[in-house]
Amino acid sequence: MGKFSFISVILMMLTINTAQASQDPTAPLGWSAPAKKQTAKRSYVPTLQSILCYEADTCTAILNNVSIGVGGKVSGYTLTHIQDDFVTVSRGGKQWRLELFADNIKIIER
Repeated sequence: MGKFSFISVILMMLTINTAQASQDPTAPLGWSAPAKKQTAKRSYVPTLQSILCYEADTCTAILNNVSIGVGGKVSGYTLTHIQDDFVTVSRGGKQWRLELFADNIKIIER
């Protein structure tokens, strides 16, 4: 009986030590870490990498490594128009004109 109670006391001490080890030993008593703030995920305008035109009216664009046609979606943006040197994408009522080798992305005002 003495061995059984000795082993149970040791097991209880081990479980208490592991519960205490999950807390930061250098933190002040009663301190808890502040809750992390939820940040909105930013959606960046897709990158135009290429425009492929097979015939005058059959073109596709490669945006963010995805080949799509007019009406296709990538990263939440809808491809609305394809020309030889630029495409137009829209999202949330706004439109962006993405040009090949462009320095800046242009927002189209309605």
